[in-house]
Amino acid sequence: MREQQAARQLALIDRWIADEEQRQAERRRGQERRPEPAKWQIQYGLNPSNVDGVHTGDCWAAARSGRCRAATWQQARDALLQHVPACVHCRPDTALGPLE
Repeated sequence: MREQQAARQLALIDRWIADEEQRQAERRRGQERRPEPAKWQIQYGLNPSNVDGVHTGDCWAAARSGRCRAATWQQARDALLQHVPACVHCRPDTALGPLE
């Protein structure tokens, strides 16, 4: 009787371990497949046709605003050349290098 209970408990523990290993493998695969974060972001106003600012990809202020979209180096540079303000926290104008 005790051997059967011990065997059942051991099988249950083995199942728990296998489930946890599968969850960890799925998490790892998800992290590997996650796209690379954008290097530049453009912040839009409440009206999506208005551009409010330019940020680097890792700027905390851009993440907080919720109104940013990924941009290429050229798009960020063009926006700054069109006198769109650069974020005062991440300074994308400095990171982009000389604009002219």
